[in-house]
Amino acid sequence: MHNRPMSADEPSFTIGIEEEYLLVDRQTRDLAADPPEELMARCEATLPKRVTPEFLRCQIEVGTPVCSRIEDARSELAHLRGMIAEVSADYDLAPIAASTHPFANWVDQQHTDKDRYNALARDIQMVVRRMLICGMHVHVAIEDEALRIDLFNQLPYFLPHLLALSTSSPFWQGLDTGLKSYRLSVFKEMPRTGLPESFSSEDEYRRTIDVLVQAGVIEDATKVWWDLRPSARFPTLEMRIADVCTRLDDAIAIAALYRCVARMLWRLRRENQRWRHYSRFLIEENRWLAQRHGASGRMIDFGRGSTVPYGELLEEILDLIREDADHFGCVAAVEHARAIAADGTSADRQLAIWKAAIADGMEPHAAQQRVVDHLIAETVEGIPEVRKHPVEA
Repeated sequence: MHNRPMSADEPSFTIGIEEEYLLVDRQTRDLAADPPEELMARCEATLPKRVTPEFLRCQIEVGTPVCSRIEDARSELAHLRGMIAEVSADYDLAPIAASTHPFANWVDQQHTDKDRYNALARDIQMVVRRMLICGMHVHVAIEDEALRIDLFNQLPYFLPHLLALSTSSPFWQGLDTGLKSYRLSVFKEMPRTGLPESFSSEDEYRRTIDVLVQAGVIEDATKVWWDLRPSARFPTLEMRIADVCTRLDDAIAIAALYRCVARMLWRLRRENQRWRHYSRFLIEENRWLAQRHGASGRMIDFGRGSTVPYGELLEEILDLIREDADHFGCVAAVEHARAIAADGTSADRQLAIWKAAIADGMEPHAAQQRVVDHLIAETVEGIPEVRKHPVEA
């Protein structure tokens, strides 16, 4: 089969955002291992086709509709967060947008009784039962399949830079892991994860996936969980490396950046240029540095051959995508990334709150309960329609 030529038309670059939240008990601050089934039914009725259960019953996933403007994506995501918080409060629960819980134990959790999840539990065993983690996925529409694979091959260079801005998982089962995104270490145990492979064409990509499908190892491409993947359901490239952001505006900044980088790479191709290829081995090192230090550390500038502060690399990216941010009308959204780099991510704030509580003489568990209180509040910060539900001290 011969590769067809790519379309010269500009993709729509429409955007959709999916977020996963953890449900916590407002009294104990622990996870709700067995939330009432009525809660999910009410969420699905209130937000039809925009909310779904996740593998673990203590999780809930939301997804915006397809959006052309980043302002619309923000409004949709704010509404989704607000409604989940409102419904959950009636059961003395609350959602937190964090990729790990500060102290919950995965052994205590129950998985959702659905065919897909039962099959995962059977096939992947303890590895999938440990997946007490949440992420953010951003879809950007690129309708031409050949172009989609071409951009898919170039985008991985930027994935560590997006991860660094999103980190929200410094704790695991009551321990300070020393990492800003411990989620990726947990997720790495799953098969078919990590940085994606490169493919010469859409045909090679399909043939590769079909090897596993025909062998009966997977049902379809939805069981490939790379940091970036061509969606099996939509004509999109799905960015999956990011932790879920506790602050709404941080999530929107990362989604807008990803969208602009995709268009920047399309512009290069239109001008018969492309982003320089770097080995997966080198990109993997920046991925680790982002996972370890978040936006407060250093990453490798491959052109200079040395590490530089993350903020310097961010400025270079903002320069690269300036035309695209203007095109999409999202300059303010992408420039919010500067505030994340300067002030820290959710992981930085969680650690600061925990350390301050310990310094004040609080026991470690109580200090982590204080972190949960912070996450409850920050998940809906700036969403005016959410009623305030005080947490008991």
